[in-house]
Amino acid sequence: MNAQKRDITLLEEHKDAKGNTVSTIRYYIGSKKVTETIIKPSFENKWLNRPINPDTLNKDSVLIIVNKLNYNLEVYYRKNIIRRYKAVFGPKPNEDKLKEGDRHTPEGWFFVTSKNPNSHYDKFIGINYPNDSIKAKFAELKSKGLLASNIKIGDNIGIHGIWKKGDDLIEKRVGWTDGCIALKNKDIDELFLFVGIGTKVFIRK
Repeated sequence: MNAQKRDITLLEEHKDAKGNTVSTIRYYIGSKKVTETIIKPSFENKWLNRPINPDTLNKDSVLIIVNKLNYNLEVYYRKNIIRRYKAVFGPKPNEDKLKEGDRHTPEGWFFVTSKNPNSHYDKFIGINYPNDSIKAKFAELKSKGLLASNIKIGDNIGIHGIWKKGDDLIEKRVGWTDGCIALKNKDIDELFLFVGIGTKVFIRK
C-alpha cells in the first residue's frame, strides 16, 4: 500500500507569464520530506467572473469540481469555467472520508440533494453522501476488519459558508470543518443561486 501524503503546506504560489498558477508545496511521505512544484494551466476565459444571471442557467448543465489539494471549488457551465472560489476542508484535506467523525472530506462523484438558505454557516448545499459506492466501500472495509463493527458511516456532508468575519480562515487555508467544504459567505451566496437539486459535484484531491 502506498504511503499517503500528509502535512501538506503551501510554500509559495504565483502566476507565470502564461497565466498558469505555479504552486510550491511541501509534504511528508512517511518520514521523507518532499517539496513539489505544481503548474496548473490557466482556465481563464471570457466566462470566468463575468456577471451571470443565475435565472438564465440550466442547472442540469452546471458542474461543481472541488480540488482539495488546491483549496478551491470551481463551477463549470456547459464545460466553461465560470467561477473559482477559495475553499477549505477538514484538518487533513488529502485524506478520503472513511467513517463518521474522521473529519475528512469524501472524494468521488455526488450530486446536490438539498439547499438550506438559513444554515448556521450562512447557507448549506447538501450532497448525497453516503451514496451507493461509498456504502459499498464502507461495507468492504468492515468485512475485512479494517473498521470496527460499531463504526458508523456518517452523513450531512455539503458545501457551506463560515461565521461572520471568518473569511481570514479561508484565505489562510485553515482546515476547520468536520468534512464539509467551506467557502466565504459571499461565495456560498452566489453558488447557492447557481446550483439546483441534482447538480453534479466531483470532489478530488
